Amino acid sequence: MFEGIKKRLNRRRLKDEAYAFLFEPYKGDEVIVFDTETTGLNVKKDEILSIGAVKVKGNTILTSQTFELFLKPSSQISQKSITIHRIRPCDLENAMEPQKALEAFLRFIGPRPLVGYYLEFDTAMIEKYTKPWLGITLPNKQIEISGLYFDKKTPLIPQGGIDLRFDTIMRELKLPKMGKHNAVNDAIMTAMIYLKLLNTERLR
Repeated sequence: MFEGIKKRLNRRRLKDEAYAFLFEPYKGDEVIVFDTETTGLNVKKDEILSIGAVKVKGNTILTSQTFELFLKPSSQISQKSITIHRIRPCDLENAMEPQKALEAFLRFIGPRPLVGYYLEFDTAMIEKYTKPWLGITLPNKQIEISGLYFDKKTPLIPQGGIDLRFDTIMRELKLPKMGKHNAVNDAIMTAMIYLKLLNTERLR
């Protein structure tokens, strides 16, 4: 009930009806798994440098339907920042203006559910750009894979701590790591985790 009220209030705040499709009820079997690369972990002051996403339909990762865009930062990125996200100034030579990139991203995701690893941070970064422009937070259903993993693991270790690091989850689920670190590959690996968890009744 509360979620319904919250969504209706969010809908009323929408400043541009061209994006009303985000609020349409979704009955399909696709989700969007996405990841962002940012200049840091402070939502207030840091910026998105790239967005990577992939569609999952049923039990299939649609690697032919990936999304990757680079965003122009407002200032030159620091060397310290490059060691975190591994995006160099030359990678940003053809980067898009942030609003244009976000327009494309919103049309890619539509009203589909969103899946991610520590998704709260990624959606907060997206909303940092979209809220001033559209007046809304993302209305899409959100699925956190670390939460799915935790729920599968808790019955086995009810009194113990559970390691929720990405590499640990990949190793525990015996999934192969992709070589190059970027937003798209991270999204694809997250999609692999998502499907493995969906199809695993319990974890050992």
